[in-house]
This record gives sequence, structure tokens and C-alpha cells, in this order.
Amino acid sequence: KGLTTHNPIKVETVNRLLSLQLSEDGEVTVDMGEPDFAPESLPFEAENASVDVVSGQRYRCEVVAASTTQKIEFSALSMGNPHAVIVVDDLDKADVVSLGAALGQHGCFPQGVNVGFMQVVAQQSIRLRVFERGSGETLACGTGACAAVVSGCKLGLLESPVAVNVRGGTLTIAWQGDGTPVLMTGPATTVYDGILDLPDHTH
Repeated sequence: KGLTTHNPIKVETVNRLLSLQLSEDGEVTVDMGEPDFAPESLPFEAENASVDVVSGQRYRCEVVAASTTQKIEFSALSMGNPHAVIVVDDLDKADVVSLGAALGQHGCFPQGVNVGFMQVVAQQSIRLRVFERGSGETLACGTGACAAVVSGCKLGLLESPVAVNVRGGTLTIAWQGDGTPVLMTGPATTVYDGILDLPDHTH
């Protein structure tokens, strides 16, 4: 819309300052910052009695979903907001709503957590669905895509860059390993335009 001529563009969010690089083909690459695996950054109570440490950032806990108790394994990390990533064999058969709600509200995540369900298609391709805290399942989640790829790379399942296929489209996520930022590339499209009338508090 011609609102700025800057490239890259700096965008300040609640949690961090993002850098957006515009390309001539309309794609936008966003520097999403470095992932944080420290449990307190989510926050995540890894010492909770109901949580078992599998290895590294991989954990296991019991949840009650759809009236049944089951143990699930997940990776936990922060991309400025908390994420738990579950690897599934078949995304179409994953109980995203029940499991997402159960883990998202588990006591080991005192402020809740976004739960990603990742199916590895190939080393550089995954399918992903995300159950977001406070929202439920969404068509796409940028930080969720980043968390999934980072998790997959740490597990040795993925190799950067990775095409992340979500219900809302496809994102490309690149991460070169610990100490480096996650880069997210995708299209920028207008969702809607609107006019908001704000009250005049000048008097």
C-alpha cells in the first residue's frame, strides 16, 4: 500500500522486535529470533511430578483426552510464546482438538501452551496443525511452524529449509542450529480493510 519504503521493515510485537525483508516476488522473510529451550521461558514446569524427561527438550506426560488417559511425548520451546510439538504418523487421524486442549491446559504449563501436531513428509517437508491457547485450532501459526521445524531439526528428523504445509497455505522455515535465528518466509496478503472510530479524549 506504499505505507513505507523501508526494507527491511522493523515490527515491534509484545514479546520481541521482528525484522521483515520484502522480496520482489511478494514473499516476506521474517527474522523470528532464536528459539529458547529453557523451561522457565515458556514457562514449563519440567520438574512437575507428572512429567518425565525423555531426552534434551523431549518430555512425556499423561493427559486425559476424549475420556481416556494416555501418555504423549512432546518437545517444549519458546518462540516468544510457548509451544509444545507432538510428532504424529498421520495428521488426518490426530485428535488435535482433544489432545491439544488437554496438553494446552496441563498443570505443567501454568500459563498454557500452543500445541503443534507435526507429520514428517520428508526431510524438508512437514504437515502441521496447531491448537492455540485461547483460540483453538487455527488455519496457520507462524511461531508454531517455527517451533515445529526447530523441534524436528533437534530430533534429526528434518533438514533446513523446511516447507511447512498448514491449512492456510505453505511457509518455508530455515534454521541453522543453536545460536541462530529462525527465518520464516511466506506470502503477504491483505485479509481485510476496515475503519475504526476511536473516542476523542483530547478534551
